[in-house]
Amino acid sequence: MKRILVANRGEIARRVIATARRMGIETVAVHSDADTDALHVREATVAFGLGGNNSAESYLRVDKLLEAARAAGADAVHPGYGFLSEDAGFAQAVQDAGLIWIGPPPAAIRALGDKAAAKALGIQQGVPCLPGYAGDDPSDARFAAEAERIGYPVMVKAVAGGGGRGMRLVAEPGELAGALASARSEALASFGNGDLLIERAVMQPRHVEIQVLADAHGEVLHLGERDCSVQRRHQKIIEEAPSPAVSPELRARMGACAVALARGAGYVGAGTVEFLLEGQAFFLMEMNTRLQVEHPVTEALTGLDLVEWQIRVARGEALPLTQPQVQLQGHAIEVRLCAEDENHVPHAGRILHFAAPATATFARGALRLDHSIAAGTEVTPYYDAMLGKLIVHAATRDEAIDALLAALARTELLGLPSNRGFLMECLDDPRFRRGEALISFLAEHGDTLRKRLRDKEQRAHAACALAVVFPRGGSALPCRFALPLRLAHRDQVLALSVRPDAGGVQVSGQGVDAPARTLALQALPDGGVRCTEGGSSQLVRAVRVPAAQDAARWHAQAGGVDWWFDDVSFEPVTAGGGASAATELKAPFNGRVVRVAVQAGQLLAAGQTAVVIESMKLEHSLAPRGAATVAEVLVGEGQQVAPGQVLLRFALEHASAPAARAQEEAADA
Repeated sequence: MKRILVANRGEIARRVIATARRMGIETVAVHSDADTDALHVREATVAFGLGGNNSAESYLRVDKLLEAARAAGADAVHPGYGFLSEDAGFAQAVQDAGLIWIGPPPAAIRALGDKAAAKALGIQQGVPCLPGYAGDDPSDARFAAEAERIGYPVMVKAVAGGGGRGMRLVAEPGELAGALASARSEALASFGNGDLLIERAVMQPRHVEIQVLADAHGEVLHLGERDCSVQRRHQKIIEEAPSPAVSPELRARMGACAVALARGAGYVGAGTVEFLLEGQAFFLMEMNTRLQVEHPVTEALTGLDLVEWQIRVARGEALPLTQPQVQLQGHAIEVRLCAEDENHVPHAGRILHFAAPATATFARGALRLDHSIAAGTEVTPYYDAMLGKLIVHAATRDEAIDALLAALARTELLGLPSNRGFLMECLDDPRFRRGEALISFLAEHGDTLRKRLRDKEQRAHAACALAVVFPRGGSALPCRFALPLRLAHRDQVLALSVRPDAGGVQVSGQGVDAPARTLALQALPDGGVRCTEGGSSQLVRAVRVPAAQDAARWHAQAGGVDWWFDDVSFEPVTAGGGASAATELKAPFNGRVVRVAVQAGQLLAAGQTAVVIESMKLEHSLAPRGAATVAEVLVGEGQQVAPGQVLLRFALEHASAPAARAQEEAADA
């Protein structure tokens, strides 16, 4: 094996390229037009353009990938994760082209990549499975009958793919038809396969998965478990190993089931068997026949490079150890850094500033950062929202949490929203620290976490925003008199009175008879500002971002807090677009309109879906928060839309301010 084509993009492409380079193997990067300047393209030995922007035009084109392999002289293909990594047809096409497939045999992918087939095999191998239906009749009537037999609540799932796409929880019969339609649509768009299954829903489980590794000589190992229970939209954002809920005895039982399933399928390579865990009982969900996003936590605990052993196994080598020799050391936690706000709505845009924390040794744990971003990187709407992953390995779970919090606080990412602060709130929540987070954690406590985050924004806003507006302290003020200043943050405008002071500024609320606060502001050579008040010092980092209007808009960061604000000091006090906003529904991000559910003249109830937009491989429903009558529909299905673009206008007599913020309340379909 001399040259590997990496049939992927982003951080996983960089991850495979790094290991291959260390092993002395050349690499071929492939890229869409949108990824021409991506980091993985720069780091590979050679690069090959696939054309197009979205996945269907590029990374999902088997013919183009094989053409790239032939043109670049590759003798092997690594699929990474996502895209075609679990496509048996692609694996077979690679082998038929005379190339080495760095993954499981196509027959094993067929046996395990389909959730229904995997469950059938699991039952044969004695693996516990939930009651469900995955038969040949895909009609809504048959699913309704089977749901009554199983008993509500039920879970609707796409049989293909993963990542939570095509998955819907159905609590009662009246919700089933809509859930089936929505799941089919999303599954078809994501995987090219709209087939579904249903199974009994487990309402308070953990998501615990077992990493397996198998060679072509009959050896199958498990490398312990990962707990992936903290999820949004059925997609993981925090993963850790070992699970705080798994004892050595339970680990052995789950591991034995995972090994039996893999062995029964004739598995070769790295794969993951996913379970729902409720108490000491566990049930098979699916097997992912590929490398997982969260594989670094297992690498941290075992000391193994799983990409290296994928390559070695594909070359026919035997595994280097036996099951008794697998040792798990310490505790590892990974968080997924995503271009999304605290409501989990994805955002495209340009990264204007990025600085990563040091990764050699950090705090009390070793830090690893797998990412694909740099200052100037354009985050497009064509792919998912994940930007990278931070992984900490420490001696204990508490030390790992503390080190990861410190790493996130020192990760500087400005220019578009990210979930950095929200991840910190999750990690520092007492329930998570006690190891009590279940799959329902964010559904039950997400609002509390968001409120804490917003409270921190409000506390930081006045002082830290002044550090941005007046980075040179009082010397930036044109005169020695008090200057009125108005800073808009979220839906509030903060009115301040600012006057220069020795080494800084004095600030007080306009019209408020309260003692002024004195801030010392020190501009740093690297562009940051040190803001000191009462002996407490805080580094503030900010960038000016393009705004829809002429207002000075800023994205600022101070420790674990990110916030966006506008300097509206010179705008009329009545300005703000309230009247027009109340009559318009706007796109919150780049995307493609997949459904327009309304027509002109229609009266909408609060929360009723009006438009569905697909962005970053997910569907999002936009709805007014208050009752509204549609006056005008300005978009059609299939149309590409940009942030702030008006989708609908409402009749003024039925519109209300809540409807204007519908774009902020986008929820996944």
